[in-house]
Amino acid sequence: MNNQKQQKPTLTGQRFKTRKRDEKERFDPTQFQESIVQGLNQTGSDLEAVAKFLDASGAKLDYRRYAETLFDILVAGGMLAPGGTLSDDMTRTEFCLFTANEDLETMQAYAQVFNKLIRRYKYLEKGFEEEIKKLLLFLKGFDESERNKLAMLAGILLANGNISASILNSLYNENLVKEGVSAAFAVKLFKSWIYEKDINCVACSLRKVGMDNRLMELFPANKRSAEHFSKYFTDAGLKELADFARNQLSIGARKELQKELHEQMARGDPQREIIAYTREEMKKAGLSEQAMISIIWSSVMSCVEWNKKEELVTEQAIKHLKQYSPLLKAFTSQGQSEISLLVKVQEYCYDNIHFMKAFQKIVVLLYKADVLSEEAILKWYSEGQQNKGKGMFLEQMKKFVEWLKNAEEESESEEDEAD
Repeated sequence: MNNQKQQKPTLTGQRFKTRKRDEKERFDPTQFQESIVQGLNQTGSDLEAVAKFLDASGAKLDYRRYAETLFDILVAGGMLAPGGTLSDDMTRTEFCLFTANEDLETMQAYAQVFNKLIRRYKYLEKGFEEEIKKLLLFLKGFDESERNKLAMLAGILLANGNISASILNSLYNENLVKEGVSAAFAVKLFKSWIYEKDINCVACSLRKVGMDNRLMELFPANKRSAEHFSKYFTDAGLKELADFARNQLSIGARKELQKELHEQMARGDPQREIIAYTREEMKKAGLSEQAMISIIWSSVMSCVEWNKKEELVTEQAIKHLKQYSPLLKAFTSQGQSEISLLVKVQEYCYDNIHFMKAFQKIVVLLYKADVLSEEAILKWYSEGQQNKGKGMFLEQMKKFVEWLKNAEEESESEEDEAD
């Protein structure tokens, strides 16, 4: 009995050590790498043959376990050590992405190899995306030609939906940004992406992963300006991307401005101070008066808890807008700004059911407060309105427009008589 009790720990220990040793052997990628390298050396630069070899090898080799090794070999020719250098003690091949011709057609052919492989073995999808993220972090370890090829490939894969735009997170690595590697890589990547699709596709993908407002981060903090970004990418032949980034900055500035205006109104700040602040921010953000009046209207209408009863909300709106008419007037010095405001009023009254019958009374108030001119109202009535509630609002405005036209005719008649 005593002997048996003494043997158990020894026996268990032996089993544990054996299991650990077996696992270590199972995770040894040497044999796997040699099989892949041998196959690639036999197929050579014939990418059709490469795709067929990879398709067939998945049935014999453990792609699931050695996904990182597989992708390292296909991209760099062998297993990559941390930092992006090739492991010295491992077999490698000269037939890989990094040794291929540096042109878009060749990169498109390589993209097809990866596409076929992942479509055939769906479980490789996640591993492939992780591989791309890793390769982007290793960019400093690659030469310029290798980086260019990887950038073109990534752009094509993004355009085809093979990988998510979240891979771009790797480009925000501080060291890559500081040395200008990220921005240079992004130029090649976005060029191939836009060539394959268009800027709208790029914008949509960036928005999905919250990258649409982060493009400035490709540059160091001291160069993170709209002017520098625009010049850098425009000079590189990517004006579409520069315009998109500028527009995104403008959207961000508008949101911040609207939030601040809302807070100023909620505090009851004097309107002269609100007007001065708004003019300064408008200039700083490069916003037009038309854009500004839309922001002001939204801020004015969002700083009130509106009554739910239709008959009471109109009276409440008239009183509220009368209070803020000096602010609205300050930013409707141009005819187009007046039309923009009229369209915003129309959209608001249509989108908020309790305001449906208030449209005409709001317009009349703004006319009497010199926010809207008769010319703007008549132009809106004849050609400037939106489809939202068009028939209903035109009917509401009919009598007032007739009155304006008659007043205009009487005024012209009086001028003729005076002459």
